[in-house]
Amino acid sequence: FLFREGKRNQAQSRANNTTETPDNNMVYGLIRSVQAAVKYRGGWKGLMEHMYTNGDYPFKFGTYMGCDAGGNRYYENRVDYPFGQHRWVEPGDIHNYDSASIPPEWHGWMTSMNDAPPAAEEDYIGERKQHIIPLESRSDAKIDHNVGHQEEVFNFHHLHNLSTVRSRGYGIGNPVVGLPPGAKDSYYTQPGSPYNDASIRPRINIGDLDEGKGGGRAYKSEKWAERLRTPDEKAAIENAKLENVKATIAVEKANAARRKMAMGSRGAGTVAGP
Repeated sequence: FLFREGKRNQAQSRANNTTETPDNNMVYGLIRSVQAAVKYRGGWKGLMEHMYTNGDYPFKFGTYMGCDAGGNRYYENRVDYPFGQHRWVEPGDIHNYDSASIPPEWHGWMTSMNDAPPAAEEDYIGERKQHIIPLESRSDAKIDHNVGHQEEVFNFHHLHNLSTVRSRGYGIGNPVVGLPPGAKDSYYTQPGSPYNDASIRPRINIGDLDEGKGGGRAYKSEKWAERLRTPDEKAAIENAKLENVKATIAVEKANAARRKMAMGSRGAGTVAGP
């Protein structure tokens, strides 16, 4: 009874207060969100830029957790957003960004593999080292924790997926990823691939079709030379082969006639043949 009475009083109070309607509350909340977003983004320009590029990010607020070498900024809010949406990244380069722009150390934090962001990694390791039981044996290792030595990795324009760093045409570069004309592609190739520098053998020519004219049509094999020849040159070669065959046949006929005469002069008897 008390519960029903309380609900009735609340309904009566809402009916009497005509100024605080749901529509007014929604508009007021939207205005306050826009005001907070403008302040959070550093002005209208930053707000419009993020609205155009990042969808709901302009109205998403959280605690700044750090940034990486590419300028990507990472935020967290465990209070207002459900698990899976409580961590997000705002790209440093809004015009050229994909999921591979997130470095591995931040990717583990983004996917909740760990709760310590890379910015607090050293503090976390230092805290965990306090729980390591020292061994009685002597160690010459320079690292006093199990993470070990880590090399700094530098990627082209902070792109971790180097398969995108390739020219869009022969020698024209790729303005999308900032690859200048004439620069070498950066994507990985397997050993043995014709695109792998270690597998590319220097070209060794065995001749030149224009050697008498100063060169210009060098070839590395007879098959290569056949592709470089003109139709007239190919026809001349075929005629030369035909004349060579005719000359060979004439020589063989003359040799056969001489052998026949020699055998006849020796009294070899009947000689088969024409």
